[in-house]
Parts: sequence; structure tokens; C-alpha cells
Amino acid sequence: MIADFPAAGQVFDYHYLWKWQADRAETEGRKKRPSCVVIVVTNQAGQHVMFIAPITSKAPGPGRSALEIPQTEARRAGLEMDLRLWVILDELNADILETSYTLEERTTRGSFSPAFTDAILREVQRLRAAGGLKLSNRS
Repeated sequence: MIADFPAAGQVFDYHYLWKWQADRAETEGRKKRPSCVVIVVTNQAGQHVMFIAPITSKAPGPGRSALEIPQTEARRAGLEMDLRLWVILDELNADILETSYTLEERTTRGSFSPAFTDAILREVQRLRAAGGLKLSNRS
């Protein structure tokens, strides 16, 4: 695996496109924000599809699904230590690595632990199975 190939649990700065923005026909995320790679899969064309979750300091509203990031995990991921932070789990961006115009910099801030990454993935899988996962395709 090459050094700049994204892996689950890595956190990097990304122009995340919120689903409400995509629904308004916006195509660009309004600002770079810390975001987490949830999983990378290979599609039928052999391209690598990254599923990316946003990280925010805004407390999730009612009906949203998110995991609060413990300070230990924030430190590992290179995030702010003096803020409460959450990984939003009920919406993701799907971005093809090979054709991404939004992934400008592949340098990571850091990575979540395997245990925290697994907790993120399990909840995303649960939401997907229940029909509660929203996707914004970026490529």
C-alpha cells in the first residue's frame, strides 16, 4: 500500500459537502474541515471509493447520529484538544480516490485507534441497514 493511500480511521482536512448542500445542487464544500475515512472499497471499475464522515464541534441535533470523540482519540487524530468534537455518522461523502477533485492534500492529521474506527464503522453499517444513511457523491 502506498504511503498516501487513505485508510479507515485516518483524519485529514477535506472540503466536506453536507447533504443539505448537495440537495441544493451545490457541488463544493464551503470550507475544509477535519474529516474521517470510514472505509475504502473497490468499485466494479477497480477504483477506490472512500466513504468520508465529517467532524464537527457543533453538537449534533435531535435525530442525528454521531459519536463524541474522546480526548485521547482527538490527540491521536491531530484534532483540537480544547473543544468537544463529534464524528457525524448518518451522512457521508462518497469520493473516488483516482478522480477526486476535492481531495487536494493527502497528508493526514493523524488517525483514530482501531477500536474507535471500528465503532464508527459498526454504527455506519447499522444506519445503512436501517435506511438512515445519507450519501453525497463527490466524483
